Formats: sequence, C-alpha cells, structure tokens
Amino acid sequence: MMKQTIFLIDMESFYASIEKNFYPESRGRPTVVSGDPKRRSGVILAACPIAKSYGIKNAERLWEAEQKCDHLFIIKPKMETYVNVSVQITAILKRFTDLVEPYSIDEQFMDVTGTLHHFSSTQELALTIQETIMAETGVFARIGIGENKLLAKMACDRFAKKSKTGLFTLRLADVESTMWPLPIKSLFGVSGRMERHFHNMGVRTIGQLAQMPLERLKQKWGIPGHVLWLNAHGEDSSTVQVMSLQGEKGIGHAMTLPRDYHSLTEIKVILLELCEEVASRARAAHQVGETVKVFAKGANYDLPSSFLRQRPLPTPTNYGMDLFDVAVPLFIQFWDQQPVRQLGITLTKLSSDHARQLSLFETNWEEKDKIGEAMDAINLRYGKASIIRASSLTQAGQATERAKKIGGHYI
Repeated sequence: MMKQTIFLIDMESFYASIEKNFYPESRGRPTVVSGDPKRRSGVILAACPIAKSYGIKNAERLWEAEQKCDHLFIIKPKMETYVNVSVQITAILKRFTDLVEPYSIDEQFMDVTGTLHHFSSTQELALTIQETIMAETGVFARIGIGENKLLAKMACDRFAKKSKTGLFTLRLADVESTMWPLPIKSLFGVSGRMERHFHNMGVRTIGQLAQMPLERLKQKWGIPGHVLWLNAHGEDSSTVQVMSLQGEKGIGHAMTLPRDYHSLTEIKVILLELCEEVASRARAAHQVGETVKVFAKGANYDLPSSFLRQRPLPTPTNYGMDLFDVAVPLFIQFWDQQPVRQLGITLTKLSSDHARQLSLFETNWEEKDKIGEAMDAINLRYGKASIIRASSLTQAGQATERAKKIGGHYI
C-alpha cells in the first residue's frame, strides 16, 4: 500500500480526439489539428494515433506531415472548445477529489490518497475515471500512478502512453528495475542541452545519473543538479496544489510572431501590445507589480539565441506604458540585433492594488488608473481590440489578429 497515491491524467491526442467528435468523416482517417499553413503557426498541434503511425509528430510543419501522408484530414484549431473541455474534465476529476492541479490544457494531477477507501483498488478508481471522461467528453485518458508527482508523470509519459489500457503504476520500490534502465533523456527535467552535457560526462541512463556522487552534480549545476539526482532516485516532495490567482507569482504573456521581426521599430510595437495585455490582466486581478521581465528568442532555428532579463519598476504599477518604458531599454540592452521570432513580457512581485505606495515623483497615478479602467471597460463591452494603440494599426501590429484567437489560435 502506497503512503500517498498521485494520478497524472493525460488526454490522448487531446485536440484531435475532441475534433473527431465533430467530424464523423474523420473516423478511421489520419487526422491532425494544425494552424494556418500560410503563417508561422502552420504546425501540427495534435495528431491522432493513426496519423502518428505515419511518423507524424506534434510541432512539425504541416507541409512536412503532408509529405509523410498525402491524405491527411486537416482541421483548424478551435481553442475555445479545447479550453471548455479541459475545464469540463477538471470538474469531472473534482468529483473524485478536491485536490486537482491542472498541469497543462491536457494534463492534470490528482491526489487520490483520501479517495481510495471508496474503491476496491487503485486500478478500479483509475478505470472509473477513464470511463467517466470517455463517456462525457469522448476523450481517452491515460493515467500514470505513483507515490509522488514525479513517479506519476514518469509512469504516464514512459509507460501508460504505450499501454493498451492506458494505465501504469510506478512505485518507489520499482524505480531501480523500471526507471533506471531508461535513457537519460527520459527523466523529467532533462532537456536536449542537458542530455548532451550528461553524454559528455558518460551518463547515458537514469541509473547512471542516480549512481553519480551528489556533490559532483551540486558543484556543476547547484540546486538543479541536486533536484535531478533526487528525481533519478524517484524522489519528489512537491504536493498537488489547487491553483489560485492569489498564489500567482507573475502575470505574463508571450507571442510567437507571424514572421521574423528585424527592426527595433517593429519589435517595439509588439512589446507595447504585450505590455498592454499584461497590464490589463493585472488590473482584472486587482494586482500591481514591482518588476518587469522581458523574454526574447531569435529567429535562427539551428542556433536560436534568447534571453530573459528583469528590471524593477519605479513604482508598483499595472499601467501598460509604465511597463513599456522599462521593457524597451531592457530589451535594447540585451538584444543582439538579430531577427526575433518570439517575445514575452511578465509582471512579477505582485501585490494588491487596493493599497498603493505613493511616490513623490509620480503625481498622475489616478489619471493612469482611470485610463486603464476605461480601456478595459470598452474592450470588455465591444470586443478585445475595440480600443488599441495606434502603432497596432501598422503592419507590425498583431493586436487585431490576436483578438480573434484564444491561446494563440482562432476561436
């Protein structure tokens, strides 16, 4: 009997599974959900198992997928539908336990330790959850079962997804025999770059990492090295957290651009749109932030350059232009003048906007509040892009186009 029982619920081919319910003609056919092929978003967002049998993978270009299978059934994404189904699945899981943590739109953790006594076995509970999700959404759920979140995640990703039943249990006692033989890239938290580092050190499997001296890893990577060593031993002390806005550490928004942006003039347009989006979300949450972070990723696919830098704001704020005035100089300082394909802005060190620290150097904060509230009210009533900055009307602007989407995809 495990002291703690954690489930990771993962939806198989989530977007494609949902769409197959709306397109009966896609049944039995290789089906993919893909963005607009005329824009950078023309990539595979989801592929059904039949499409995957042709070697088609998520995140590859649509034209590449069509070369592997010339009779693909292609469906454009509808993010609003996927979000609604994800929320519906969360509600289903909460019938079994109140400890549900959405990990992504198609993955959710559950702590079912206090629920198991209602069922004859862990397997019965998992099967009941599977059957309920399938009956109410038409989506097949794979379930990884473990004594902590790491083991549940590893059980799902490395074993349940390859099982016909979609279920797998990974116990701490079985880590050495089951997890250690896996290649090092299979360990949660090991990126492609980290895999190369480990290969250079002669580490090819999870077991070899687990048997390395802990001090060597700590000297090389510090705390992240210690965490990976613990993960290799199947240890994870994190708990299933019920997310709330009050616990949010930052409010951010990122954008993959429809083309490479070369000039600072164009980049500033996107930075301003991102600052306005983040500021609007902060106002909706009644939060102000003390620090702004800027993220940028280069357009070179083979050798992408990127940076993430932060700078304190003069005063806590949720006004877009305040963020912009700090974000632009910060971006310029670390930009290598190479084309950019992705940008992001995050507001951190949040606190309630009900109590404001006044500054001798800022006398127009009430005016900023009124402007922000007016913009939010107009966009709420007439649509997200009803009132935008004039720069967004230039060719570089994306605010109007983004207003038609949820999560970067058309509604």
